[in-house]
Amino acid sequence: MHTYEVIFIIQPDLDETAITGIVDKVSGWITDAKGTIAKVERWGKRHMAYTIRKQREGYYVYVNAQLAAASMAELDRNLRFTETILRYLITNVD
Repeated sequence: MHTYEVIFIIQPDLDETAITGIVDKVSGWITDAKGTIAKVERWGKRHMAYTIRKQREGYYVYVNAQLAAASMAELDRNLRFTETILRYLITNVD
């Protein structure tokens, strides 16, 4: 098990229930892969340095999790194909 930091940016025009659903979905992907979540921080809506998909703002979420390295490809694929997530970054902390 490795420790990872996952930061993703959600479309800013979604309501609070949709944002909660996306955060729960990402957390579910991690726990379904037998990972554990240490921390989830909602950083809120922030102004981005450049435009992504015609959006100047995004809702930032930080997740600190422990997950097997073999499960990272599935998490990466799920984040990539979720249309409401504008960008994401997965960093290995170990």
